[in-house]
Amino acid sequence: MDQPRPSRRLILITVLCLFLFAGCSSTKMAYRYADWGIIWWVEDYITLTSAQEDQLSQDLTALQEWHCSAELPRYTNWLDELEADVSTGNPDPQTIRYHQQQLLAFIPDLLNEATPVAVNLLESLSDEQVAELAENMKKDQRELEEDMLAGTPQETAEARADRTAERVERWLGDLNREQRARVEDWSEGRAQQTEIWLQGRENWQEALLAALENRDQPGFEGTIEELLVHSDRARGPAYQAMMQESRQAMAELMHDLIQAGEKRHREHLLARARELNTDFVALSCL
Repeated sequence: MDQPRPSRRLILITVLCLFLFAGCSSTKMAYRYADWGIIWWVEDYITLTSAQEDQLSQDLTALQEWHCSAELPRYTNWLDELEADVSTGNPDPQTIRYHQQQLLAFIPDLLNEATPVAVNLLESLSDEQVAELAENMKKDQRELEEDMLAGTPQETAEARADRTAERVERWLGDLNREQRARVEDWSEGRAQQTEIWLQGRENWQEALLAALENRDQPGFEGTIEELLVHSDRARGPAYQAMMQESRQAMAELMHDLIQAGEKRHREHLLARARELNTDFVALSCL
């Protein structure tokens, strides 16, 4: 199958997280057609030239080949462990935290490998393209704020609970009443998280635009690497503290949801892990 022209969206998301949380009906289809690995640009953010499109396509093909050969085996090993732990009964908090850490450990290598792809594209941008990027990021940020902060604090918490439940249900299936109540309690305890996330996002975008002012200067690649690999630093102390607390809270939430679940929830989790593992093995570097 011919490789499609990749779409480009400024989302800083790993391919693994896309598989696990985007709810794609087919992992193999997602792998071939997703914003691959770390894809920054969407067509309504920046209008690329033909030369830029060609270079990006070549760079992404190389990144995908590396990821498939070097990283997919790590994912299958992790899923093997997850299957084994779920098969023996409800995982304890330490086991859930371990798997969360394993998942997060996949991210830095992908970000490091994706940095040259980002640098090649960013260095080639014209002043007009940078201005276009700035305007579109500003517009997107404003729309996100209007959408996510439109209601009362209670409505924001309810929307957060809905988003969390949707993600969790991809792993556990439909939540029962006790599980849903736990998600709602968890979301109530995340006061100001949405605001902090949005502010961190804006901080990072401002840092990127500042870096682009020096895209023809020595040290630019190191600056972009810092923004990618250690993006939380640019997002600010409040964001860093929020993420550290949120990761611990999410691990606790997953433990509580599994404990409050029924046999069908554990079976759904096991089936989902097996499905992903089968897909990763079948890909065999396409």
